[in-house]
Amino acid sequence: MSQTITLRLAQRGILTLPKKLREAYNLKDGDNLTLLDLDGVFVLSPKLSQIVMLAERITDDLTQEGESLESMLKTLREEREKYHDES
Repeated sequence: MSQTITLRLAQRGILTLPKKLREAYNLKDGDNLTLLDLDGVFVLSPKLSQIVMLAERITDDLTQEGESLESMLKTLREEREKYHDES
């Protein structure tokens, strides 16, 4: 389905996808979409980006291993410092 569709931005930034598109891609109320901003060219996808899915999986794995957000951020800072010291 390759076509150009004009959408109107409503109050509070609300966009309505035409019924034809919602039905074609089986989109329901509450579904998440991914918006990619390419310097003002917006790409809207009904799928989560691979980066988001990978980040969620890593977070879940580390949380199950007992890691906290604070410990993950501390490790990230330490790794950045090591990288900076090596270069």
